[in-house]
Amino acid sequence: MEFPDLGRHCSEKTCKQLDFLPLKCDVCERDFCKDHFTYAAHKCPFAYKKDVQVPVCPLCNSPIPVKKGEIPDVVVGEHIDRDCRYRPGKEKIFTYRCSKQGCKKKEMLPLACEQCRSNFCIQHRHPLDHSCTRGSRAVSIAGCSAARASEAKPSGALNSLSSWWLAWQLRSKVKR
Repeated sequence: MEFPDLGRHCSEKTCKQLDFLPLKCDVCERDFCKDHFTYAAHKCPFAYKKDVQVPVCPLCNSPIPVKKGEIPDVVVGEHIDRDCRYRPGKEKIFTYRCSKQGCKKKEMLPLACEQCRSNFCIQHRHPLDHSCTRGSRAVSIAGCSAARASEAKPSGALNSLSSWWLAWQLRSKVKR
């Protein structure tokens, strides 16, 4: 062999491969081949020094600083007991209030009227139910009941009537 000092053997006990471009572990300072240079591959005993992870509180989703030598689970537990801003039961689910005068119902999702753009509950979502005054023309009671019937179950006569009504609504929106 011409160059006896060229290259290093892998420090992994099961490998010992001669590598001409060995990689040195920045924690344990030993040389490894390309297959064993990661902390997990050579089971580095000092990997915890470089393994910097910030735990996140599962309740308030805020990062929790952990000092060296502290166990992250204990620190998160202390945070939940003392500093956590999460208070169960404080979140409001039904936040969308009905705009109809006298109605106090709230919904989980916004149900906005297409004509006046106000938010209403399920009972008052149609223009005739909340006496909608905005828009080009008010829909007749028959047209509104036909639309409701088509939402519930499609049938032959009502379906063609509601198709006509929907086409009329689309044409009036395009003209605006």
